[in-house]
Amino acid sequence: MISPWDRWHSTRCCLCCHVRTGTVILGVWYMLINAVVLLILVTALGDPDQYHLTSAELANDLDDMDDANMCIASAISLLMILISGMATYGAYKQHAAWIIPFFCYQVFDCALNTLVAVSIVVYPNTIQDYLQQLPENFPYKEDITAMSNVCLVFIVLLFIGCILTFKAYLIACVWNCYRYVRARSTTEVLIYVTTNDTTVLLPPYDDTMAIPSSKNAPPPYGAPYIA
Repeated sequence: MISPWDRWHSTRCCLCCHVRTGTVILGVWYMLINAVVLLILVTALGDPDQYHLTSAELANDLDDMDDANMCIASAISLLMILISGMATYGAYKQHAAWIIPFFCYQVFDCALNTLVAVSIVVYPNTIQDYLQQLPENFPYKEDITAMSNVCLVFIVLLFIGCILTFKAYLIACVWNCYRYVRARSTTEVLIYVTTNDTTVLLPPYDDTMAIPSSKNAPPPYGAPYIA
């Protein structure tokens, strides 16, 4: 019998890459994105006039984000760089424990997006309230607000559903990488001997050599033979 977890277990992702390669690429991608965000936040803290917006609505929103919030966002970006770097290092060097923080972040992020989808279903009028808060020069604002509420909810849920499906696939890739690395670290030198009806797990070679032999040592070469 194969467990449900083993049915979904695979060492391939994106139809061609190994799960280790996919996790390394994903970790590097997250590091690059968060590094760009951190660079923008640090530059905005150093020179706020450079990111001054002409729109009154967006300018008021930017004024509400004080230096404390900018520092918190910078700290979060720095933490994400650290977590992504740990996942990249863990997948490359085959350390399973280093992948766990990044996997937990993925699960947390997917759960937040799921809560957003649930809130849209429960409170569909929030979409119209959000559209009313957009600036007047926002592209196609009038066309979007003219659509029916049901159509807006369907489009937003379809978009969020695609994002959740993609995030769930990435979570599965990282989880398969963790299982692969953990299995390699624990059973790297184990040998499976399979017969028709039994499977025998042989001990590792190092453990076998460490077991003292119960037989007497052979006599040294050249010793006289005693009948």
